[in-house]
Amino acid sequence: MIWYIGRRLLQMIPVFLGATLIVYLMAFYTSGDPILALAGDKPISPAVEQQLREQYNLDQPVLVQWLLYLKSVFTFDLGVGFNGRPIMDQIVAAFPTTVRLAIIAVVVEAIFGIVAGVISGLRKGKLIDTTLLMLSLLLIATPTFVLGFLAQFVFGLQLGIAPINVGRDPSWQNLLLPGFVLGGVSFAYVLRLTRTSIAETATADHVRTATAKGLSRGGVVGKHILRNSLIPVVTFIGADLGALMGGAIVTERVFNIPGIGTLLFSSINAGEAPMIVSLVTLLVIIFLLSNLVVDLLYGVLDPRIRYAK
Repeated sequence: MIWYIGRRLLQMIPVFLGATLIVYLMAFYTSGDPILALAGDKPISPAVEQQLREQYNLDQPVLVQWLLYLKSVFTFDLGVGFNGRPIMDQIVAAFPTTVRLAIIAVVVEAIFGIVAGVISGLRKGKLIDTTLLMLSLLLIATPTFVLGFLAQFVFGLQLGIAPINVGRDPSWQNLLLPGFVLGGVSFAYVLRLTRTSIAETATADHVRTATAKGLSRGGVVGKHILRNSLIPVVTFIGADLGALMGGAIVTERVFNIPGIGTLLFSSINAGEAPMIVSLVTLLVIIFLLSNLVVDLLYGVLDPRIRYAK
């Protein structure tokens, strides 16, 4: 197991390096000179321009700039953003809120999506199966911001059981509605993926054998159908964690949540390349680690998978 984890970590190194290099180049050079973009229409003196280039290492060759950025990542000293505030302080202030929001969304898609998918898969072709499939298609076809505005109208304005705008320092309770909105589309995908996997596994030979031996219906579903059907579902959920944190931009904007999504949105609008690169790098790390956890869960779900040297 330790050997396997070490090998997977080594495999992540080139992925991390390649992703950060691409993001760095895109953030700093696709929209022109970042220093001139920072100045905008205001004139900037050559002395100030040179000082800014030295501060952000823009006077160095591109590869040197990138290596210096990697050094700042590993030393947790990301420097100062274009707004004059330390980048790490801004990320630390916004990160916990987005993490809580993403946890709620993952719980929604994992628990509700798997339960609904099991029900739909075991009752394939029945009324409840058709109803759940129609619900999933509706969620997939509806943009996230529309779901957000609809949730605000129904649960905030009409029923008054949830805040319309979350604001600063939100509690878990205040993040419930945005979390359900954020996890809505992923819930639909997990439902359909679980349904397909359950319906396919339910007709397998080992399931028929277990049923013929007199094993209870609950035992057949729990030990032979559900467990063998969860590997593709767990793969999707693990990969979706990073996507949820990145996709929180829309949800956080709709509910006025000061998280990573809002910080990334404002940084893109302001052209703050150092902040954009730092935030995307954080999302890359989260994505790689979540996939490592998913790989380790394979052995728990399917004992036939071994992490031998």
